[in-house]
Amino acid sequence: MKLLLIRHAAAMPRGTSGIPDDERPLTSDGKAKFRVAARGLARVTRRPDLLLTSPLLRARATAEITARAFTHIVPTLEPALAGSSVDGIVAALKTHPPGAKIALVGHEPLLGALLARLLGAAQGERLAFEKGGAALVDLPDGPAADGRLRWFLKPRILRTLAGPTEITTPRGDPSPVAGQRDV
Repeated sequence: MKLLLIRHAAAMPRGTSGIPDDERPLTSDGKAKFRVAARGLARVTRRPDLLLTSPLLRARATAEITARAFTHIVPTLEPALAGSSVDGIVAALKTHPPGAKIALVGHEPLLGALLARLLGAAQGERLAFEKGGAALVDLPDGPAADGRLRWFLKPRILRTLAGPTEITTPRGDPSPVAGQRDV
């Protein structure tokens, strides 16, 4: 199994008046920068077989941008990515084929704790993701065994890997996220 871990792009700040935490949208700048970063992702790794996303708005929007960059993939909601536990995410991953390449779009500190666990780090350690950052982990024996980190990239590096481009504002709404189905 290969896992592509992606932290959601920059969103409205926590505590923004009138916006519950679960409904914080991406900022215009966050969307624009992540569109470029997602193109960088698509240049450094092959399209995943499955794109799982937290059901929270900011993660779903990031997953939609990711899906457009890779093409021919539809994000699928995975509730365990919305603040569940590392054990919950590992259990969800065990339901997928061992040879699958799966992208996960989620949140900190859970993604950092998941990455640390997948690499066999001590209990409680984590590797922090920047907003829009990503990591690729090879899990030859599945998510219950230690894996190998292939790369761990900051969003500015992903944007650089996309090549020369102009960061623009969004053009229209992203397509809806598929609910609880395999792609």
